[in-house]
Amino acid sequence: MVAGRGLPSWAVGLAIMSAYTSSISYIATPGKAYDSNWHPLIFALTIPPITWLACRYVVPYYRRMKLVSVYSFLEERLGGWARFYGSISFLLYMVGRSAVILYLASMLMSTFVPLPIEYLILILGTITIIYTLMGGMEAVVWTDVMQSAIMISGGIFCAGFLGWHVFSGPDPLITQAVEAGKFSLGDLSFSFESRTIWVMIIYGVTENLRNLIADQNYVQKYAAASSEKEARRSLWISAAIYLPMTALFLFLGTTLFAFYSGDAHSLADTVTKGDQVFPFFIINEIPIGLKGLIVAAILAAAMSTVDSALNCSATVTMLDFYKKYFRPDINDKTAVFVLRLTTVFWGVLGTGFALLMIRAKSALDTWWQISGIFGGGILGLFLLALLSRRIKTWQGITAIFSSILIICWGTFIRGDSWWQCNIEEILIGAVGTAVMLLTALGFSLFEKKQARQ
Repeated sequence: MVAGRGLPSWAVGLAIMSAYTSSISYIATPGKAYDSNWHPLIFALTIPPITWLACRYVVPYYRRMKLVSVYSFLEERLGGWARFYGSISFLLYMVGRSAVILYLASMLMSTFVPLPIEYLILILGTITIIYTLMGGMEAVVWTDVMQSAIMISGGIFCAGFLGWHVFSGPDPLITQAVEAGKFSLGDLSFSFESRTIWVMIIYGVTENLRNLIADQNYVQKYAAASSEKEARRSLWISAAIYLPMTALFLFLGTTLFAFYSGDAHSLADTVTKGDQVFPFFIINEIPIGLKGLIVAAILAAAMSTVDSALNCSATVTMLDFYKKYFRPDINDKTAVFVLRLTTVFWGVLGTGFALLMIRAKSALDTWWQISGIFGGGILGLFLLALLSRRIKTWQGITAIFSSILIICWGTFIRGDSWWQCNIEEILIGAVGTAVMLLTALGFSLFEKKQARQ
């Protein structure tokens, strides 16, 4: 589960970066830049300050506790109910993440391989399950290192290839992207009903807080570092790589817009959404000898994220459910068996939901909604725990229920009804977090006031 806590910071840092950078980044981020602008960069710009907070306060505490499952921290500070809810939310979150990633990678492969996308999802999911089963966290980290090298080199090559085409000549194509506002970071208006700069800042802060302090996928990786110093260094390495990588992927989307805005190249009628543009470009424009590099890079991005999702999901299932509720005295041999069995279970479930993603309009928007629905409540619990606000079980359940109601309202009540939610969809998780936190703090303050009387 933590590879003997002996991994070097540079390897762990690349593995954490791989958790950030998946086929969501490789296909959906260029797709979003093609359709819109550079507003996803704001998410990446919020990572350095959150990394500083995590390294200063969270990593030392977690390392002293020798955490394997981060949700045991919730039980210590808030109670068993918090651990149960946090674990369930994380598992659902990982199923959604794995599904989106497998879908995007298979969508790319379908342009090269004469097989239906359904078959490709099944093949890619099966391969990832097998090698994750064979090596656990150590396999996850070291394969992530190799996959990161392929992923980064593939992205740099595509950026150079596209840049040469759209910046060259007396009338460079990139001017059309500039005139269309493709390099904009978004609207500065104080509105929460559209993807403004302020909306992206709130989203970036809450999501990155959740990633680094409340997401087993990240915490389990820096828990595998050889020391506290190495764990902190790994987070800074991942941030230092992810920020320019995000800019690189957005550059790809913007230059793709410029590339296809000229008369020399055009998109096929079958390309109906931004997520499809980069795969179309690869198959039609990249020289034959280099297509394999780009395809390998995107597959590497997908598999490096899915493998850690499966390993972390198995860890949470074994520690937070099986060991806690069924076999507290479980021996190592049985624990490894349970870990392998649940790795298969979550892999099959994620692959199954990937098949449902085929009808999604925008994979990136779908992922942001999933992360808000299943991730928002988790962050609220961890902030409560870090604030040392221990509350009663019924109060915690009420706070969770309030958060779930708000998240469901913001996600599903949209349209023409008088009580519809007009808040930008990616903020729903942040709103759910705020409601949970305020409800729980309200209970705590009320009890203090009653005690003084």
